[in-house]
Amino acid sequence: MSSGHTPAASGPKRSRRAFDRDKALAAALREFWTHGYETTSVASLTAAMGINPPSLYAAFGDKRQLFDEAVRLYVRTHGAPPPPGPEARTDIAAMLRHLAADYTDPSHPPGCLIITAATNCGPGSQDVKAELREMREATKASIANRIRADIDAGLLPAHVDADGLAAFYAAVIQGMSQQACDGAGREALDRVVDAAMAAWPQAPHKPAPAPVPDAA
Repeated sequence: MSSGHTPAASGPKRSRRAFDRDKALAAALREFWTHGYETTSVASLTAAMGINPPSLYAAFGDKRQLFDEAVRLYVRTHGAPPPPGPEARTDIAAMLRHLAADYTDPSHPPGCLIITAATNCGPGSQDVKAELREMREATKASIANRIRADIDAGLLPAHVDADGLAAFYAAVIQGMSQQACDGAGREALDRVVDAAMAAWPQAPHKPAPAPVPDAA
């Protein structure tokens, strides 16, 4: 005997698109890279990431935490230098060539996030500016250490100023980033690399070995 109750027909289930955290983070990186930290708003981030503000806060914390994670993603995917070579000149030339290609790659915004993201930071974002400056200083220090290793190995003259030379190549890197942001292409940056490497100090002159006298 029927109870007289007819179960409601189940309608089609609503599909929920799964949240792709990696894809959302990549979109946030592009926003910060394009506009810088200060001028990138939560509204523009959520629009680019395809999520609402509560989802952003739940997945990443606040804007500052999201930026830190985007910077780490940038370092993993774009900031890794080429493997070390036999000498500092080879390493630095390879690094500059790598950056010339990456800064002008049309698949992502031009230039370097670590250099450009804090350009217009106001008083409330000085911690971001300091953090990125520390990262740039660490890169400069690693270049100086690589140059000192060549001085110690006798591959560069003892009078070479490792810190000064490292500061020069750090300035070249920053200039290349700005040139790329201004629209310079790969060929133009490669010419900058050519000029920068032409300034590399000459290796110490090694006297030719004395001729071996003929046996009597």
